[in-house]
Amino acid sequence: MKAFRPFVVCAALAIPALANAQAAGDRPAETFNEIERGLYFSVFGGPSFIVNPPASAGPRPFSPGQMAQVEVGVDIGERLSLGLFVMGASNRAGSDYVGYSGGAASGDFSMLVPGAVVRAHLVSFADAQEVKRTWIYVRGGAGYALFRPKQLLPDPDILVFAGPGLEYYTRLRHFSVGIEVTGSFLVKSQSFGFAVTPNLRYAF
Repeated sequence: MKAFRPFVVCAALAIPALANAQAAGDRPAETFNEIERGLYFSVFGGPSFIVNPPASAGPRPFSPGQMAQVEVGVDIGERLSLGLFVMGASNRAGSDYVGYSGGAASGDFSMLVPGAVVRAHLVSFADAQEVKRTWIYVRGGAGYALFRPKQLLPDPDILVFAGPGLEYYTRLRHFSVGIEVTGSFLVKSQSFGFAVTPNLRYAF
């Protein structure tokens, strides 16, 4: 019997370890969402244009420019998102453009717009694994537009915008990429514009 004691001790020690290993093996494997949704951070950037810039007198020339925007928000399910944004834009106008300055200032101007936005996903397309990675959506919002230089455009305005977009959720789960075409309108000055903006989005 003494010869078997080491084997009995080893067995007594090994059985609990084997039981724990079996219990761990019985646990369900951790799974991840193919597409992460929730809190998100987005960046937009691209060419933007104002057809008839704000002005009280003189020409209102077609004004090309560039815009950049950052947005934070939250997904409500897979079809609706709400967010807050800050947008900056810079536009060329030429020396003939005097805005509201009465001739005291002329030329290019910039715009800073904080505001809120809503996005609705309308149509989805599934990949080979039946995951809805590609979406057509519409996005719209409004913000408070502040201009520089102040001498050229002293008064703020209300900017409203809306447009369709195409978004693809990558296999990196947290990331999506897209492109959007947006029409815009400055309410007080009755100025129309549009932008084409590629974008990148990260969901937490």
